[in-house]
Amino acid sequence: MTTRSGAKGLHLLAGIMVFAAITLILRLHAHRSSSLTSVMFVATSLGSTGIATGISVALGLYLLWRRRFFWFAVLVSSVVGGALLNRLLKYAFHRPRPHFDDPILRLTSYSFPSGHTMMATVLYGVIAAYVFAKTPDRRWRIVIVLSASFLIALVGFSRIYLGAHYLSDVLGAMAEGLAWLSLCLTVVYSVWQRRTTG
Repeated sequence: MTTRSGAKGLHLLAGIMVFAAITLILRLHAHRSSSLTSVMFVATSLGSTGIATGISVALGLYLLWRRRFFWFAVLVSSVVGGALLNRLLKYAFHRPRPHFDDPILRLTSYSFPSGHTMMATVLYGVIAAYVFAKTPDRRWRIVIVLSASFLIALVGFSRIYLGAHYLSDVLGAMAEGLAWLSLCLTVVYSVWQRRTTG
């Protein structure tokens, strides 16, 4: 009984949080200001193809220079593979973009899952994993995880605020990104272990 009550409580809390998030986003969209919109455009650029490519190339060159070939393989497989996977899923679901009478952004591509959020999840997730592995201090590890989570959530929130995606598009992209990043880490690690011990 206690376990069932706890599960029901978690489901209720999750429902309340989702409802609150949707209400907040709709209110912000309805009462948007130019300054907040400018901030959201900056935030959404953190998950754009241009910014993500620039960061990935810079990080990739750094990893090669430091001879961190394992992490280079994780970076390439996560970011490049994640981008391809997201595109395939968009065409598989064919979900149209949200419709607003006075939209901030007008996009004609498919909506689910959010490409910006997916890219932010895998890219900042890789960076966080790399720094996390090199940081022994527990307090700094918490800061690393929270910082990456904040950046990912900020990009996702900006996509909803700008009217480019539904909440489910963003949540789906986060789940997709985390699953793909975990798979890449696991596969690359397994291959790397076989090569070093074989």
